[in-house]
Parts: sequence; structure tokens; C-alpha cells
Amino acid sequence: MKFNTKQFISVAILLLFISLNSYSQNSRALPPDKPKLIVQIVVSQMRYDFIHRYWSNFSEDGFRVLVNEGTFCKNARYNYLLTQSAPGIATFETGAQPATHGIVSDKWYSRSANEMVEATVDKRYRGVGGDDQYGSLSPRNMMASTLGDAIKLWDPKSRVISISLNPQSATLGAGHSGDAAYWLNPYSGVWMTSSYYLANLPDWVKDFNKKKFADTYVEQSWETLLPLGSYQGQQLSAIDTTKQNEVNDKRKSPMVIIQSLFKDKQKNHDYNILTTTPYGITYTNDFATTAIVNENLGKDSSTDLLTIVFSSTGEICQKYGTNSVELEDAYYRLDRELAHLMSFLNENIGKENVLIVLTSDHGTPDTPGNLSTVRIPNGFFEPKASMALLRSYLSVTYGKGDWVKAYDQKQIYLNRTLIEDSNIKLSEFQEKVRDFMVQFTGVAGAATATTMVNAAFSQGNFYKMQNSFNDKRSGDIIFFLEPGWVERTEKPTAESSPYSYDAHVPLIFYGWKIKRKSILTPVDIADVAPTTATLIDISWPNAATGKPLEELFQ
Repeated sequence: MKFNTKQFISVAILLLFISLNSYSQNSRALPPDKPKLIVQIVVSQMRYDFIHRYWSNFSEDGFRVLVNEGTFCKNARYNYLLTQSAPGIATFETGAQPATHGIVSDKWYSRSANEMVEATVDKRYRGVGGDDQYGSLSPRNMMASTLGDAIKLWDPKSRVISISLNPQSATLGAGHSGDAAYWLNPYSGVWMTSSYYLANLPDWVKDFNKKKFADTYVEQSWETLLPLGSYQGQQLSAIDTTKQNEVNDKRKSPMVIIQSLFKDKQKNHDYNILTTTPYGITYTNDFATTAIVNENLGKDSSTDLLTIVFSSTGEICQKYGTNSVELEDAYYRLDRELAHLMSFLNENIGKENVLIVLTSDHGTPDTPGNLSTVRIPNGFFEPKASMALLRSYLSVTYGKGDWVKAYDQKQIYLNRTLIEDSNIKLSEFQEKVRDFMVQFTGVAGAATATTMVNAAFSQGNFYKMQNSFNDKRSGDIIFFLEPGWVERTEKPTAESSPYSYDAHVPLIFYGWKIKRKSILTPVDIADVAPTTATLIDISWPNAATGKPLEELFQ
């Protein structure tokens, strides 16, 4: 077949157009030297195996996309003893261990103030856009800088914002230099912040609050997203097992129980409901996408950082239990919200311009009741009873006195003033308490503050204990329980152990220049901030001891 000149030119132009169009599309898909936006997603109390446990019911566009198209670190762990939310987020953000960044626990006993203090409470500041008392927070107890701080130090034009229903999580996520941290006011359902960050709420936040989405969510009933028969766990929540027969007879979801418990709170618009239902996940995601638009995140050459902490998963786990249908349902709904978030980012900023890092603040144990069904050793440690016995023992040994000042999550704080006034050597007194505590059934090991200061452990649980220990904030005696043992609390699950169920969490990098791969190399969550800083070629957070993950650079 022969072409005349006119036909030849037409075909040539058409081919050139197709070539240029293809080149243009490929050019737009090429990632820039640095991502325009980093989105850090922290799913509270998400154990590593939850991804595999719930995989069959995940959608195609949420967790499956992250795992299948990103770099999935299968052996990421926290490398310290007291695995809790505040230390977890601080470690993730700073690249340092609690011993260095100072957030050793969600709360600790302050010897100077003679009281228990929460990690981010700071009465020098007031609430902005909500209750003053509920907004008296700052990140100043965190003694190291964060990834967000490093980004702001490198480029002051970068925007650093953190969002969570939980004020402590939002505050630690924003770091010292963050432009804003936003959290839920449980009394009014609005998003608020602290005067540490802002003197007034931005107009876009005020407009969002005026829409009263929280009212809509607290009025919703909570039923399973999928047919109950498709759920991996079929047990009722631990909140009211007396209604088990009623629910079984009706062949309905255990959410029948939840709905009955929510009626009074819904009537009074108690917005704390949001923290223990999947609607809190949706509300957080709604606010996060609104923040991206109104703060123009990812729209210029400066790298912005948005940290989103989905705290509802942790609250639901604590309230209903690790194997509850409620928790499973929350993860299926979170999966859909992640799909929505990624679709939003792809459409508005572009996958090639966004780096997503997803992890958790800590894991969670199975309840002893669940372990008993498969004959795995387990038990409950009784903190109130053990402290009562300890006080009695010390009174018999040293005379009546207030020898123990405070106890919280396996840390015992002694009355050092009384010990000194009694001419007793502190280290000997600590050893006496340590020897007493290790006699309790379920206690695996204990160490004194003196030992933590003077010894150097290189491996094992005492090494993890040392990573949790800060001389100014940690207890005089710290102990840990046997595997499968938890403290007896009002909640079905507890935390603060060095074992895999509390320490092993998911870690996924996705988007921007990230390749598809799975990594089995051990990763300390303290490695994440140095890795991200190295990816974008900026200085590390100032106290970071983690190391960049080499596989991401290969």
C-alpha cells in the first residue's frame, strides 16, 4: 500500500502527537527529587499479624494497595520495654529510644511535682477553639527533635501538621516546630489545638467545626460493615457477655449490645463515643483531607509533612478486646478510609509526589481467656494486690511509712526523701523491693534504677528495659511479666511488654520513589525517621540513633 504525500504527513503528525502525548504523561508520572508531601499514618495498637488476619475481607484499594505496591517491612519492632502509645509515637518521630527522647511512658511520676504527670500536659498553655483545660498541652517533655522539626529547620516554608482524636498523639506527632496539632474536644465534638501552636483556629477549621459532622456521627448506629458470618472472629465483645444468648437467639451482630450502651451518650451528645467507634476513624480522615486542601499541602516545591494518628483502633481494642468483632469491623472500615485517602491524594497531588509511611504505635496481646482456649500459658498480674503486699512488707521490714510513692504500668516509684531521712542506702532499698517483686507469680524479671544507670546490657529484655529507662523519669524498680501475662485492668487488653505481640508492628512505605518489595531484615521503628530524612536528603532529628533502611535505597 502506498501513501501519498498528504497521507504521509497526516500519519507522521498523528504518530508525533501520540509520542508527545505519551512522553507528556510519562513525564508527569516521574517522581520529583523530593516528595511534595509526606503522609505518616499511625494506626493505634495495630499488631503486625492483623494485616494477614483480616486480609481476605480487605478491599482492593486500601491495605492491599499499600502492601502489594509498596515496600512492606515484615520484621519491624519497637526495641524497648514499655510499649505504649506516647513512647511509640515519640520513637517513630524522633528516631531515638525513650531513654533518650524522654517519653518513657504515657505518664510518669514527677518527683519534683510529687504527682503523676501525663506526657504532653503543659499548664503554661491553654486550649484554642475548645476547652481550655483540655488544650493545655505541648511537646516540651519530648527532649529530642522530630522528623517534622528537621523538615522545618531545613525549609521553614514546609508545612508540618498532625491530626488525631487523641490530644497526646496529635501533640507528639506535630513535634516542637509543627505549624499545628489538632485533636477532638470530647465536650463539643469540635477540632481544637493548643496555644503552644496557634493563637486562633484558622478559618477553615472554624468552618469545618460549624458543619457539626460530629453530631451526625454520634447519632449513627454501629452495625457490622459485612455479614457477620464472614468475620474471622465470632466472639462477642467483652463488654457485656450476659447478653450473649440474647444476641445468639436473634442471630444479630454483637453491635446490638453496643447500640444499647450508646443510647444515653447519643442523647447527651457525648462525643467520646467517637473515640471508641469506627466513626472516629471517618471523622479523622474527613478532617485530614480537609486540611490537605485548605493548607495547600503538597502544592509547592517545599516538602510538607502530615501525620495522621487513627487512635480509635486502639480505644476499640482496649474496650472490646483483641479478638472482638468490633475491632475486626473497625479495621475493615479503616481499610475503606485508607482507600479513600489514597484516591484523594492520587487525584489531587499525584502518587509520584506523595510518600506514605504507615505503622503503629504498639501492638496488643491476646487476653488470657483467649490463650487458655488453646492451652497457651497465661495469667493476670494483680497490681493493686501486689502493691498492697509490698507496702505491708516494707512497713514490717523498715517500720511504718509511705515507702512507695507511686506505681504505674510495671514501674514502682519509691519515697526517696523518707529513705534518705531513715539513713537507708537507696540502692539497698531498691534491691530489697526488686527481690520481693520477682517472687510474684507471672513476674519474669525486674531491675533497679541503680542497675539501669551502672550496667550496660547488649541484648535481651533487660536491654529493652534500658532503652525504656530515663534516670529522671523512670521508676526505682521496673519489671516485666512472663509471655502471655497481662496486668489486671478494667480493659480487656493491656500493654507494656517486650514480646512480639506488643512490639511487632506493620511498617509500609508507599508512593513517590518506593519500589515494590517485601523486607525480612529486622527494622527498629527508631530507624524510620533517619530513613525518611535520608530519602529526602535532610539532616536527621538531633538525637536519632536509628539507621537508614538500606533496602529502600537499592
